[in-house]
Amino acid sequence: MALQMCFAPIFKPPFPSPGILFSNSLPKASLYKRRNEPKKEALPLLCLSKRELSLSALALFLHGFFTNFSCAISAEELELERYTDSNEGFTLLMPSSWIKIDKAGATVLFEEENKGSNNVGVVVSPVRLKTLGEFGTPQFVADKLIQAERRKESTKEAEVIGVAERVGQGGLQVYEFEYKVDSTRGGMKRIFSAAFVASKKLYLLNISHTDKPESPLDTHTRLILEQVLHSFDSAPVI
Repeated sequence: MALQMCFAPIFKPPFPSPGILFSNSLPKASLYKRRNEPKKEALPLLCLSKRELSLSALALFLHGFFTNFSCAISAEELELERYTDSNEGFTLLMPSSWIKIDKAGATVLFEEENKGSNNVGVVVSPVRLKTLGEFGTPQFVADKLIQAERRKESTKEAEVIGVAERVGQGGLQVYEFEYKVDSTRGGMKRIFSAAFVASKKLYLLNISHTDKPESPLDTHTRLILEQVLHSFDSAPVI
């Protein structure tokens, strides 16, 4: 697991086992950091009538309402169910049809039925850090992540697609990454990863799905995987 490898220097002993978890081994587009984005010019002030202002306010209200309504029903529509590990302290949404399996080195691992190369796994390890920001920025971690992927003998090509940061439970820093890997073991794959630090533990999420030219990742499946990615968080204290 490349994300686990790039965090290796900060693990507390005993060190976690090397990246054997996902041998077959981002976030909402609006959150992605874009490089060399041109500076936007200031827009001229607009003079609006009371009627136009009222219509604009109504449109904004309805947009917000329907956006929230869509988010509220998306998990049910996508057949996702919440999985929470109270002992380790994390939670996420999972496709209800995926199967939980036991695997050495994994805190939890789910696989799509009859398609083990499509999987979602979480690894929890003790670290010296109090926050993820102490290790580096999201872009710094992304660079380390892609370097770890490229060092693998099986990797033919690896490319970062997106990097994001969001606020989790209780103001927690959560980093999200999306990248693609072409390897001699499983071919082309799309990877979604997330990480956060809480109570001096590093929580790593890895989502792996085939994305071959002859059978690319479809829009519906991508939406499901993004919902899983964005749902990964520290479990609320009851």
